Amino acid sequence: MNLETLLAERDIQRSLSQFARAMDDRDWECLATILTEDARAEMGAGLLEGRDAIIVSIRRYLDVCGPTQHLLGNLLVEVDGDTARSRCYVSDMHLGAGAKGHLTFCTLGDYHDRWQKIDGRWRMVERRKHNRAHVGTLEVFEPGPHGAS
Repeated sequence: MNLETLLAERDIQRSLSQFARAMDDRDWECLATILTEDARAEMGAGLLEGRDAIIVSIRRYLDVCGPTQHLLGNLLVEVDGDTARSRCYVSDMHLGAGAKGHLTFCTLGDYHDRWQKIDGRWRMVERRKHNRAHVGTLEVFEPGPHGAS
């Protein structure tokens, strides 16, 4: 393995961590810097095409729930020139907001991502989440009686 491959793996690992933290911090601008404009995603609710559609979909869930934490592990990265693929486990916890604070929703899954090196920076071009299990209730993502809680 050469230095360029090691640096690519590190950059992709860092971007994956930034993506997870951006979701938890509700930092939509950060997400936009990681995704290409024409990125695609399948995260369990149908195919999403384009960076804006992906962010809107993520926000539809996270803007109405309480605190979240997306933990990543067992990362594998395969680099082939200016393209790469990564796989990592994700365990995500979502807590309810406001009166729903006692509710939780958690998933165990596996992110399968494709990357492209553009202008010297690795950008995500595709995300597929393979959900293996979930615990809790989707009510966590339902708005409260006055809109988002």
